Amino acid sequence: MKKLIVGSRASRLALLQANSVIDRLNAAKNKCTIHLCKIVTSGDNDRYTQLERLGVAAFVKELEEALLDRRIDIAIHSLKDVPTTLPEGLCLAAVSERIDPRDTLVSASRLMDLPQGSTIATGSLRRAVQLAALRPDLKTCSIRGNIDTRLRKVVSGEADGLIMAAAALIRLGWQDRIREFLPVEHFLPAVGQGAIAIEARSCDSEVLSMVSDLNDRPAWQAVTAERAFLHALGGGCRAPIAALGRVGGNSLRLEGMVAGITSRKVLRLRVEGRADDAEDTGKQLAAQLIRSGAADLIVEAEGK
Repeated sequence: MKKLIVGSRASRLALLQANSVIDRLNAAKNKCTIHLCKIVTSGDNDRYTQLERLGVAAFVKELEEALLDRRIDIAIHSLKDVPTTLPEGLCLAAVSERIDPRDTLVSASRLMDLPQGSTIATGSLRRAVQLAALRPDLKTCSIRGNIDTRLRKVVSGEADGLIMAAAALIRLGWQDRIREFLPVEHFLPAVGQGAIAIEARSCDSEVLSMVSDLNDRPAWQAVTAERAFLHALGGGCRAPIAALGRVGGNSLRLEGMVAGITSRKVLRLRVEGRADDAEDTGKQLAAQLIRSGAADLIVEAEGK
């Protein structure tokens, strides 16, 4: 292969992630020239529709089309944006080392110190329902746009705080904006949050071999369990579903959450299994939550 074309969204964060992959490929001294191709997705074009209503592939569809059309050779995504079912002919080729998967609060005060009635900005129902379970006295407002736009909402006083992924701020070098890392005991992250995904064509053995060294095994095992959990629940993007897998040696601890939008009921369970059996562990947790009533909460969310 003489040339490898890497596809990425054009946002600042997406390009940082894509270039981190390119740097690692270059460091491996692969005998090819690497080019970056910026692609605008439907999710980038629509900055007003609530995330849960955009569709599960809003930030990846155009990149996947470019893969299938052979305009690019690999696509770099934030893994949390990638649906659990990929188009025929494509595969998840590697997952990078995962950085902090937690949510954070950007605010002048810590979450439990915010005055009653304070407004918290978030574009995620998952975050909103978990916030309501912990601080029902706070208000939430929906927010879309790039990270600069969202941060300005707090600086301008339009909101008293903003919840967003730690990974985004860390990758941008904006850790100083973080007032508080929100504990996973109250704020489980989105499936795959904090990990970078590399997607490729299933038949491209040369490309698959080239990127295989970039795969981080513990991250792969953790997100495999999370994605199997989400897939087994059959929840669409409107349902507030969260999961976090943590690997130590060959042990895997997986915690999952399903919540109702109207009822605000939150179900959380945790299972442990072998890291080598990550997919089965995810399915097991989904089955336990379904027995606890998760299916009704998903139907409730999908009906909204």
